[in-house]
Amino acid sequence: MSGVPTSVHLGPLVFHLYGFGLAIAAYVAYVYSRRRLHHDGFSTEHFGKFAAALVVSGLVGARLANIATNWSYYSGHPARWIAVWQGGLASFGGIALALPVGIYLQRRWWPMGSLTRFTDALIPALIAGWALGRVLGPQFMVDGGGHVTRQWFGLHYAGQVGRRVPVPLIQGAEDGLLWLGLLWTERKWTSRFSGAISGIAMIVWGLVRAGDEHWLLGQQSHSGSLGVQVAGLVLALGGLLMLLLRRRDPVAAA
Repeated sequence: MSGVPTSVHLGPLVFHLYGFGLAIAAYVAYVYSRRRLHHDGFSTEHFGKFAAALVVSGLVGARLANIATNWSYYSGHPARWIAVWQGGLASFGGIALALPVGIYLQRRWWPMGSLTRFTDALIPALIAGWALGRVLGPQFMVDGGGHVTRQWFGLHYAGQVGRRVPVPLIQGAEDGLLWLGLLWTERKWTSRFSGAISGIAMIVWGLVRAGDEHWLLGQQSHSGSLGVQVAGLVLALGGLLMLLLRRRDPVAAA
């Protein structure tokens, strides 16, 4: 936000609030995920390595997707490729790479456990971490706001002219509400089948993320923005298919 520094200098060291906020969110998600998996009967012996692999693959995938959809900005400027402290992480690129890595490692380290039970335990913690990350990360980066607005809730962001829709705060609230909704579903829907929490999360998060991109960020003509909207709809469709297929599976409750 304008008026709030995007980085802090301590002697020769520079700490970017964007990255620092994401690190806090990642740690919270790690601790919470570990607790939920242990509660659901999964061994946490390899979870540290599992989480590290997800973080690395997610960051790499998110950065590569952002570079690919903004090639005119990165072309000829290789130093910009690694300047993640300025932002530039495409959510669905991170998911696209972290998902197969996570599935492979789940089958390797928890071969006897159900994949959908594993994701049902993991996803609410990831959503909670994502909610915290939106508030502590993009809120304090350069160009972190949405489109220009004259409404009372508009905020000034570094690198952007005029008052902007506070998209990071809105998305943090959306993800926080989704997290609470998943916990409510988990506690009240006692007869749920394995995969229900994962499917619901995919549908809601995918649709909301696509809607945010279309109505709040104001970049409908941008190839990266269109890609996010399509990816959100694809994720929601995948969640719907998961619910339908798992609901018809007679062993889905196992």
